[in-house]
Amino acid sequence: MTWRADVLTLFPEMFPGPLGLSLAGRAHGEGVWSLAAHDIRAHATDRHRSVDDTPFGGGAGMVLRADVLDAALTAVDDGRPAILLSPRGVALTQARVRDLAAGPGVVLVCGRYEGVDQRVIEARGLEEVSIGDFVLSGGEPAALVLLDACVRLLPGVMGTAASAEEESFSAGLLEYPHYTRPAMWAGRAVPEVLLSGHHAAIAAWRRAEAERITRERRPDLWARRHAAGAVASTVPAP
Repeated sequence: MTWRADVLTLFPEMFPGPLGLSLAGRAHGEGVWSLAAHDIRAHATDRHRSVDDTPFGGGAGMVLRADVLDAALTAVDDGRPAILLSPRGVALTQARVRDLAAGPGVVLVCGRYEGVDQRVIEARGLEEVSIGDFVLSGGEPAALVLLDACVRLLPGVMGTAASAEEESFSAGLLEYPHYTRPAMWAGRAVPEVLLSGHHAAIAAWRRAEAERITRERRPDLWARRHAAGAVASTVPAP
């Protein structure tokens, strides 16, 4: 069954963008997934095709209208998860990506202006998702990120399932370092253990490196992993 993505946006020409290339582009061409970008403005009802208005209570910026966005959602709603890309949303995680990739697809709403009328968010039960603690001009780049993360997990898109299992966040850890030929470059040698052919030793080194990097760079992930009852680290505490 084809995994389906519908994107509601004021700039449909931004899609497929980079999703038309590399693994995602090939999978799209093979029918593994489909993408349709819909212009929210097509559901405006006045002669100016207005999609936004000034916020009640005053303040800077404009707000995307509930009635226009609701009409756009009605046109594509078929029970798939409906997600609003928003800086105030819940952080996107690899676990959520896996859940979405395992389903029939997604409907993504790309916000613009100051925000979206809260009433349509509540009425439609939109799931607000953020890709990081920063603000973009609109939800389109975030939608591309979310779609790329999902599509690469669809069956047959990546060459090996083992690759996905060892990636950052898949086990609550950041990924270990990688090395390839030449074995010596600019006076820097590949770690000896990786040349040993000792698979158990290599696996232990990779695990220890993943734990070390996670502890140093993402103490929040490290703390969350252990709070959830993860096994004790193989790396001594600093």
